[in-house]
Amino acid sequence: MTLENQLIKKTFYETFMEADEKNPVRVLGEAFLAGHKDETADISAIRFAQGEVYFHNKDYEAAIFKWENVHNDLEPWAKKNIADCYYELGQLSTAEEIYKSIDTESRVLQSEVALQLFSLYIDQGRLEKADQVIKKAVSFNPDYPNVTDIARAFFEKHKDWKSAIELAVNEAIRTESHHWFDILKTYAEQGFTKIFEPHDFSKCLVVLYRMDQTRFEQMVHALWNGYKNEPSYFSWLREFNHLFFNLDASREQSWKELSALYQEAYFELIDGTYLMKELEEIIPNLLTNWIKIADYSHALFASAAVLAWSEKFPSSIRPEVVHDAENLIFHSRNETDGLEYSLTLFDSIVKWAEAQGVDPGHRFRWIIRELVDFQTHHLFVAGTSGNGKSAFINSVLGENILTAPTSSVIVFKGDDETEIRKISDEQLTTFSSFHEFQEAVDRRLNKSFDNAIIEFSLPSSILQENRLVLIDTPGFSGRNRMEGEALKYLHFADSLLFVLDANDPFTEQEQEVLMQIRKYAPNLPIHFLLNKIDEIYDEQEAARIVDDTRSRVRAFLPRAQVFAYSSHLRNRKQQNDLAQFLKNLNRPIAEDDRIEKILIFIRKLITHLLDKRTEMENSLAESIKWNEEMVTKLSGAINQLSDLKKEKTRIITRTFHKVLEEIKADLSENIPRILRESSDIIQEDSDFRKIHLELNDEMNRRVHAYVNDKILPKAYRSLQEWIVTANDELNHCQSFLDEISDGFNAMYGEERLKLNGDFKVLDDWCRDADRMTSVVQMEKVNIVLRRTPYQILLKSAGMLFGAFQQNNEMLYNKYKQFVENQDYLDVTESIMNKLLLQFELFAKSLERDISLFFRNSFDILNQTVEETKKEINEKEEELEKMRANPQKFRDPLTLFEIKLRQYEWITISAKGVFQV
Repeated sequence: MTLENQLIKKTFYETFMEADEKNPVRVLGEAFLAGHKDETADISAIRFAQGEVYFHNKDYEAAIFKWENVHNDLEPWAKKNIADCYYELGQLSTAEEIYKSIDTESRVLQSEVALQLFSLYIDQGRLEKADQVIKKAVSFNPDYPNVTDIARAFFEKHKDWKSAIELAVNEAIRTESHHWFDILKTYAEQGFTKIFEPHDFSKCLVVLYRMDQTRFEQMVHALWNGYKNEPSYFSWLREFNHLFFNLDASREQSWKELSALYQEAYFELIDGTYLMKELEEIIPNLLTNWIKIADYSHALFASAAVLAWSEKFPSSIRPEVVHDAENLIFHSRNETDGLEYSLTLFDSIVKWAEAQGVDPGHRFRWIIRELVDFQTHHLFVAGTSGNGKSAFINSVLGENILTAPTSSVIVFKGDDETEIRKISDEQLTTFSSFHEFQEAVDRRLNKSFDNAIIEFSLPSSILQENRLVLIDTPGFSGRNRMEGEALKYLHFADSLLFVLDANDPFTEQEQEVLMQIRKYAPNLPIHFLLNKIDEIYDEQEAARIVDDTRSRVRAFLPRAQVFAYSSHLRNRKQQNDLAQFLKNLNRPIAEDDRIEKILIFIRKLITHLLDKRTEMENSLAESIKWNEEMVTKLSGAINQLSDLKKEKTRIITRTFHKVLEEIKADLSENIPRILRESSDIIQEDSDFRKIHLELNDEMNRRVHAYVNDKILPKAYRSLQEWIVTANDELNHCQSFLDEISDGFNAMYGEERLKLNGDFKVLDDWCRDADRMTSVVQMEKVNIVLRRTPYQILLKSAGMLFGAFQQNNEMLYNKYKQFVENQDYLDVTESIMNKLLLQFELFAKSLERDISLFFRNSFDILNQTVEETKKEINEKEEELEKMRANPQKFRDPLTLFEIKLRQYEWITISAKGVFQV
């Protein structure tokens, strides 16, 4: 046992013991006594040993006393032991001060002091101090026994994964011990390493690669999965690919797990989630490393991925890597399910497009569904115009279906029931009649090519028995755009039957068309039908024409078959021969051929979506412009309606005021007259004491009779005439509203606006007119009982002198004169005000009533303006987003295109034919 171990365990006293000695107290006491007598002896060493004995026997005070008197080289250890005593006594603050005061160059003592402080801080609950002191102990002397294990246990207990991982990384690099690498891998598997930047593990990985490649692969797998779905994932990919690129890894070693990681990561990166600017610095290095170590199960995908990416971005991957991929792809085992991969790609594109608000259309779904049916042979029937292609198809179907040149692609399928459907990008439409079908496909009625497919299902034994589908398109001449569009459907066919005219077969024009077809679909089998053979009356000449045509055709297409046919002859032999000919064409369908066709239409779908996006942008821009114009037009209509309302208000109110003025004039003229004429009731023999009362009553009666008998009937007639006028004006307004509605609805293409005036106001006016011109009960007016001086005097005179007969003549003359000479202006004004009050109130309400007539129309127009402005804002925001970030739409399609090209390379490798 070394001295340091004795000092650590406090067994230094054993150096004074003999083998057979049992009592260290007696031995050390005798030694101390002897040493005290011998002045040259090292008394401090004996005291140090005595302190140890006292310590082990828990006599801490005696131990402290002994160690305080140690003054030799053991003094630092003595101080440490004194601190241990105080620790045991529970005097932790004193112990801490003594530990921290120890000054020594001994690394062992420093480590022991650090560990003691660590324990002390834990006992005190001072975890931050404990963390500091244990980290210092590790950094100062990591080789000290158990110090790293103690540190790891402390970090793990308190879930300080950052410190635990740092410890594991440093110790793994320092010791190159599998133990620490395995600990770090465990942390990574638990997901704790993702809190670090990826470059923090680079040196560790390099060391591990040099030590143990199997553990290296396992470590990479754990770290990789830890960073996946984290913000630092791309940093990990960049850092690791840079690191791995500089290592000497190759396919000669086994990298199955890492190769699988690369494949998984690659497909996740190109699934359409990320933009190209995020991937352009990641993918090339990833592919370079992947193909460097790809095992047999991943080599095909790795090489296809490299070739597909390098085609899209030629300078991104080094030429030697591309060359390696070209060699590897044709020597890789192809165990992939190409059909499943292709359909999965199609579905992922469709789902992505739908999520972007872009409808991929029914047409592509229909085509892919048909191509998956490996039991049905698609026969494309082609020919130049006038060669009897339609007549041949009609004879095969047994019905006169094609009566005119077609403008569409028509697919004839055998089925139990007849059904005709139009499959366009936008919708599926079922035709309700054969006539409707003919109108839809007649080239004379439809000058442009309809990109939709007409699916014509009908009972047909020859189609059903031979599992055959006939595809008809516009006739070819090689110059018409419609025919060029129809060429796109060549990839839907399994073979092509080209119809020739027996009177002039295989012309230069037909050869040019066939060259165009071969260029567009080089692998499509082509056969020929020599039609109108019945028009060659000489059988020998007919046979010669058939042989000559067959020779010329086979010089052009060596494997082509030629079948002589008459669309007008329907004998059993010809029908049997035709059935056998079609049966021979229906060769077994190779899955690779259909996969290739599916991939072609997936590429067309990608192009279609790009075009659709452009259409959407243009449509939004046009919609915004159109809506802005509509806002202008609607605002103009609102202004016109406002002007109309003002004009009609002025006309209707002016007409009513004219009626009112006429009534006022009549009353002003006739009431004073009636009142003056009331003097005829005054007689010389009248009772002048009561004459004023009788006169007032009579005047009121006559005015009331005049109003009810003359004024109100005349007012009623005038108001009815006014209502007729107002009705005409309002009807004119409604005509204007109808005109506005019709104009806007024509522009909208739907019945969006319905502007109706509120004619209820006219009913209200009629009711009010009846009410105002009905018999009125007028309050009695004080006409001659008014308190003017003259009236008072006259009344008093009547009361005073009326009892005397001789005064009657005088009173008669005075009263008569008084009644006939009054102007009655104030009385007339009073009567008129009371009588015409409701007319005045009605006049004031006219403007409000006319506004009510127009209110609904104004509300509709203003609401339409607000809705249109809202629609403009929404579409402007949508268009701005589309234009501000076009890569968000285009980049995923680029990645789908790369994935598609990768599948095409896999299909090429399966055929063993090198193509680029």
